[in-house]
Amino acid sequence: MNVDDVKALATAIREEVAKAITGQRDTVDLMLTALFAGGHILLEGPPGTAKTMTARCFAQALGVAYGRIQFTPDLMPGDIVGSNIYNFQSGQFTLTRGPIFCDLLLADEINRTPPKTQAALLEAMQEHAVTFDGTTHALSQNFMVVATQNPIEHQGVYPLPEAQLDRFLFKHRVSYPDLKEERAIIVHHGGGTASHDIAQYGIKAQTDRKTLEAALATVGDVTLVDDVVGYIAALVRRTRESPDLEVGASPRAGAMLARAARARAALDGRAYVIPDDVKALAIPALRHRVILSPAAQIDGRLVEQIVSDLVDQTEAPR
Repeated sequence: MNVDDVKALATAIREEVAKAITGQRDTVDLMLTALFAGGHILLEGPPGTAKTMTARCFAQALGVAYGRIQFTPDLMPGDIVGSNIYNFQSGQFTLTRGPIFCDLLLADEINRTPPKTQAALLEAMQEHAVTFDGTTHALSQNFMVVATQNPIEHQGVYPLPEAQLDRFLFKHRVSYPDLKEERAIIVHHGGGTASHDIAQYGIKAQTDRKTLEAALATVGDVTLVDDVVGYIAALVRRTRESPDLEVGASPRAGAMLARAARARAALDGRAYVIPDDVKALAIPALRHRVILSPAAQIDGRLVEQIVSDLVDQTEAPR
């Protein structure tokens, strides 16, 4: 498989998702980038912006094993990873696997559950494995989490810990549709027979586990020249030097941004990374890895604007 094949595969997945989802092109593009970079994505937006629906259609178009967890205040870690249940007939413990044992996990409304349960995802997201009762169980090598959350100002939410936020390759803010898209949504979904069953849209699987592994290997071979490596390092280091940021991005942020840039290049049919790949992904890759200084918060500064300014101030290779 080469980068042209990866681009064609991504185009086919987009077309399948578009059968059910109107608009949200930037959301699907970032989900594809996260997929081919081997990362996870957090979608944040108000209720009713098709976050969950987009994730479900995305999984359907991939054709991989799919799991879903609806996070609630009373959800327990065992509800996510599973548990060993004693079988009285055999006199032995039997492993009951939780929904996390899949290729693509939809963690719906992840900030509706307390930190203890949120932490159950930490090991899985980083190590692609879960441990309970002293035994480690491997997950799929291509395990991916697509998490959704409501904005923090909504009632009944628990902010994600910094350690868990850092596990996400991207944090994407899902926006409202424009007027044309909103009219299309009303026409398409406003009928009396509207259904949330995505089977009605005829979304067909465009890939499988073996094809995805080949695509990921192709992305890993995309060329990242020293000049672009230096550009990523300079940008990440600027976040630590900015007076507007109390906490800057970690070295892991730079490594993950490089992986994402490789994936974006492959999705564009290129076997090499250009500075524009880094610029396009800087905000979704860094917005959740930095913390505003108290002065910046008082001034009403936005993380997105600060990161955008840092991108403009960092000299890009030519």
